[in-house]
Amino acid sequence: MADPLQSLRAVKGMNDILPPESARWEWFEDKVRGLMQRYGYANVRTPLVEPTALFLRGLGEATDIVEKEMYSFEDALNGDRLTLRPENTAGVVRAATEHALLHDGGRRLFYIGAMFRHERPQKGRYRQFHQVGAEALGHAGPDVDAELILMCRALWRELGLREGEDVRLELNSLGEPAERLAHREALVTHLEASSGVLDDDARRRLYSNPLRILDSKNPALQPLIEAAPRLIDFLGAASRGHLEAVCAVLDAVGLPYRLNPRLVRGMDYYNLTVFEWVTDRLGAQGTVCGGGRYDRLFEQLGGKPTPAVGWGMGIERLLLLMEAAGVQPPLPVPDAFAIVQAAGHLPTVMVTLEALRAQGVSVTFNPAGASGPASMKSQFKRADASGARHALIFGEEELASASVGLKNLRDIGAVQQRLPLADVAQWAAALRNA
Repeated sequence: MADPLQSLRAVKGMNDILPPESARWEWFEDKVRGLMQRYGYANVRTPLVEPTALFLRGLGEATDIVEKEMYSFEDALNGDRLTLRPENTAGVVRAATEHALLHDGGRRLFYIGAMFRHERPQKGRYRQFHQVGAEALGHAGPDVDAELILMCRALWRELGLREGEDVRLELNSLGEPAERLAHREALVTHLEASSGVLDDDARRRLYSNPLRILDSKNPALQPLIEAAPRLIDFLGAASRGHLEAVCAVLDAVGLPYRLNPRLVRGMDYYNLTVFEWVTDRLGAQGTVCGGGRYDRLFEQLGGKPTPAVGWGMGIERLLLLMEAAGVQPPLPVPDAFAIVQAAGHLPTVMVTLEALRAQGVSVTFNPAGASGPASMKSQFKRADASGARHALIFGEEELASASVGLKNLRDIGAVQQRLPLADVAQWAAALRNA
């Protein structure tokens, strides 16, 4: 009988991220953290597991996420119903309410982390996936809506993506509840008149969540959807004014956008501004970032009335987009690679490497085997393959003069130098910045 341990694999749709791919993730996350700092957004970290009720109340029971995609289970210790978070806005709102985070005013927050949805794995969409999100809590004005959209533009530029070519912005308003209710009644009437055209999914949503039918990708439904009443035509003066104020900022900074009256988003908590950044480079599933305003989510989750707006983007899909757009993040390489001639030199080598690392120099080496260090030729090959800019040569001649050899691996015409071991702190900075 085969050893069962030999067949253990990762859960389908939940992937390992290994070097060198993990370096691309770290590069991207560093870009995000730098961007968030510039915009004044502070990091928040919420649990991977939340009460199931949080998502039932927050997302809406008729949404695809709640109906089909959540990983929910009963806690064997106390019988609580728990769910692996399928998104993080509800969790951030729960945390802000639970800890009275807004007692002294609004907060700008961001997160980076894993989410879980039980859907069919495909390229760029997995059962464990990762999101970056930004949430501005306690701010009611359209200026913050615009700020969040502009933050995305700034990120695209940081990543080397081009507006209009790689990504483009679509914008809409979902209005306020009374406006949505009037539109909903008109929409249901319109769809009922052509009920024979509706597919099974649309029939199921007709009375529970008809707005989501407008987001259907079924080609047979497109003429019916195009002829449907538009929510934007039901907006009152205040809702229209909010949208116009957002557009005025985008116009002022020269950010192109398309008003898309069929843009609805997938969660029930949205109102007023909604937006998506979309691409043509990833096939039919073109959304790479989406968000909007959710002024009533705090109340839905038992908190005080609090305006809020935010967005989320999937890291996997964004990295795929960068690849499709020809953007290659730089891979990290060490500043130096140590070449060790003999086992007896190791104490001196390790003292020197630790001194260099303490000065901020990235340096590595090829660990010795049971019989001692590999040949110098083999070590030089590894040094070259590592991408290191320099080799530090700890040979018999160098150590006899209390020095180390420095060879530039990227400039074959460079003259090899000798550096005194006693002065590591003095030449470490030059090595780091070379």
